[in-house]
Amino acid sequence: MRIAVIDGQGGGIGKHITERLRRGLPEEIEILALGTNALATSMMLRAGANEGATGENAVLFNAGRVDLIAGSISILFANSMQGELTPKMAEAIASSPARKILLPLTRAGVDIVGLKAEPLPHLIEELTIKVKEIIERR
Repeated sequence: MRIAVIDGQGGGIGKHITERLRRGLPEEIEILALGTNALATSMMLRAGANEGATGENAVLFNAGRVDLIAGSISILFANSMQGELTPKMAEAIASSPARKILLPLTRAGVDIVGLKAEPLPHLIEELTIKVKEIIERR
């Protein structure tokens, strides 16, 4: 199974997702770091991703070539992450046949109603549990 973790800006959320997935998943699960910038990609690689790629074309090329995509819900919104996530990237991610496991974090002017406020570590733990469940069902 191949999992893409997508993040931008400083790569902090992607780094934490990657670290937790790497610790909690079997070695044969491949984690691909897709950063909107080199810093984000670098942070995810240092956190344990097997491979990394940066920029719009990397996201467009790989979004349909992975089994699962993890990140914040902002990766579905054009021009989020201070404009780093392009409309083409958002479309490629949303259109990908990959299962998407997303954290309800957004600074894109979108409010998601009905979610309980949880600290980031708890959300990442829930994301990891969901990924494990999906892997076990395969």
